[in-house]
Amino acid sequence: MNLRIFSGFGEILLEVALALAPLLLFFFFFQAIFLRLPGAKVLEILKGMALTFVGLALFLQGVQVGFFPAGEALGRALGAMSHPWLLIPIGFVLGFVATFAEPAVRILNLEVEKVSSGYIPSQVMLYTLSLGVAVALALAMTRLLLGIPLAWFIVPGYLAALLLIRFSSRTFTAIAFDSGGVATGPMTVTFIMAIALGAASVLEGRDPLLDGFGMIALVALAPILSVLILGLLYARSEKKGNSR
Repeated sequence: MNLRIFSGFGEILLEVALALAPLLLFFFFFQAIFLRLPGAKVLEILKGMALTFVGLALFLQGVQVGFFPAGEALGRALGAMSHPWLLIPIGFVLGFVATFAEPAVRILNLEVEKVSSGYIPSQVMLYTLSLGVAVALALAMTRLLLGIPLAWFIVPGYLAALLLIRFSSRTFTAIAFDSGGVATGPMTVTFIMAIALGAASVLEGRDPLLDGFGMIALVALAPILSVLILGLLYARSEKKGNSR
């Protein structure tokens, strides 16, 4: 397959420039009125903005010519296997690996560890979120194979989250709902969703529009539940420690 690596790169550059321009304008506005940072600091920030522009443009171009085609091809190959149920364990492994490598998840975990003064270690959060997304992707593959309606997962899932909130601390509740957004980062959305769409396009009786989408909703829900459960485990261990 012959891929033109920089095909459409001009449009990507324009999109990234339009996305970053308002942030840059806001910065200059507040710099002129409120911040008044020294010139050296402003130059450092502008260098960071330039690196962000280049990084985002190259990443989005890589997604267009690499991640999406590779994910769709892999999904079609998995969906065409003689044992399509293997999509379930493969989805579990891919969900764990993708979340484990997600940059936004790493940043969240480090911030949680820093703000909690080490009470919630980053490694504990990392494995909690990775396992949560892994289970969600296994369920998403099960839904894809069996044609189960998405509402059968989403409605009970959010009802369970609301129930867990009543027994979880406010700290873990806040972290949980932020984790849901962080876990749906570029690794998951670009690669895993492409696999689901590719598999749905070759599985008999499945529609990519109806069955291929919806996975990200499950991925966003899973970290909420997993972190809330982690909060309950923390509360239980604290009660045991206090009772001794």
